[in-house]
This record gives sequence, C-alpha cells and structure tokens, in this order.
Amino acid sequence: MTRPPRRVVSLVPSLTEAVARTVPDLLVGATDWCVEPAGLDVLRVGGTKFPDLEKVRAARPDLVLANAEENRRADVKALRAAGIPVWVTYPRTLDAALTSLERMLAALGARDPGWLRAARDAWSEPFTGVRRRALIPVWRRPWVVLGADTFAGDLLARLGVDNVYATAPERYPRPPLAELRAAGADLVVLPDEPYAFTAGDGPEAFPGLPYALVSGRHLTWYGPSLAEARERLEAVL
Repeated sequence: MTRPPRRVVSLVPSLTEAVARTVPDLLVGATDWCVEPAGLDVLRVGGTKFPDLEKVRAARPDLVLANAEENRRADVKALRAAGIPVWVTYPRTLDAALTSLERMLAALGARDPGWLRAARDAWSEPFTGVRRRALIPVWRRPWVVLGADTFAGDLLARLGVDNVYATAPERYPRPPLAELRAAGADLVVLPDEPYAFTAGDGPEAFPGLPYALVSGRHLTWYGPSLAEARERLEAVL
C-alpha cells in the first residue's frame, strides 16, 4: 500500500481493541465478539469463524485484519479475491506478538503507542520464583488443552507456569480426562474463554489439584490488554 489505510475492518477481537485504542478513526467494522473497548460503535460483521463477507465488503475497507488461527483461510482468500488487502497475524510468543503489533500499527500510520511501550515494560523482567507444571484446558466435552507452540503457553511460561503438554505434537491436544489427571501437573489453569470455566464448572474434574481461574482476555489476547496482563495473571496464579 502506498499510503496508510483509511478504512479498517478487524476480524480479531484483540486487534480491534488495538486499533480502536490507537487510531480509532480508521476502524469501520468488527466482529460480534469484538467487545473491547466497551461501547465500540462500528459495523458488526458476524463472528470470527463465519463473518458475513457481504457486510465486510459493504464497509469498503482498504484493509482487513485477520489471524491465521481465529479466522478461516477460505474467508481470507475470498476477500483477497475481491481485491481487499488482508493483514494476517499469527504470533505464537509474546515477543512475536509485540513485534507483530508494532508492524501492524506502523502500517496504519501509528508508531509506538503508550500501551505498547507499557506492555514491553511490564514483561521485561524475567520470572525468578519457583516454577510449576500446569494443565491449561481451553474446552471441555471434549477436553481440549494448550499444547505446543502457543502464545498463551509462552505467556504462562514467563510467569513460571510450564505447560505439561508443551511438547505435544499437536497445538491443541484432546487427551482423555484420565490422562489429564495422571499428567503430573501441580496446577490447573482455567481461562474464561473460549470455554467459560468457573469455580463450579471445571475444577471438580481435577480433584486434589489447585486451580486458578484466569481472564481469557489477559491470557490469549495480544493488544492493549498485554500492558496489564502480567499483573492480572500473577494475582490469580
């Protein structure tokens, strides 16, 4: 692109928040799941997995923001075939996320916003305490856990929480519950998204194991929430 985009549609909640808090005048469309910042008033284009591409096109974007994991390749391909540039992200570590955000915002004409500097500062100090081994379910019925090479797994590792399934061949293994219980974890980390684990829905499956209920936004979103994520996660871990 020869100039920064002037009309942006975001199909990724964390990127929606990043744009809305940095260059809000550019954002013209977002998914129904884009709930931050509160009160965001833009065209809604459906879900992340099944956006209404007609609505996306109707917004006349000169850039669509997507993620290789959250959005379907077919939708990205269809938008590009319609002549709409699509910026696809896929960070699997904190460092990659911060670099990706810096590049994306620079492409939008914004450089080094305050929240991005705060995020870098917040995560700059290494963890020095006692490390623990954790199960990190993200779904149940069936059980799905974090596996290898995930952004959330990297974030937890920086907080001294090592994923029991970090060396699994899959990024999101589906072990039977008996295997999970026998995996040798010291802790179960239960986020409130994509599955909304609560004190009454999740911990009972792992009797005898300590558990931490964590904010899915602070564990899995890469955007302005990273500036406060370390403090929020450490408070419950």
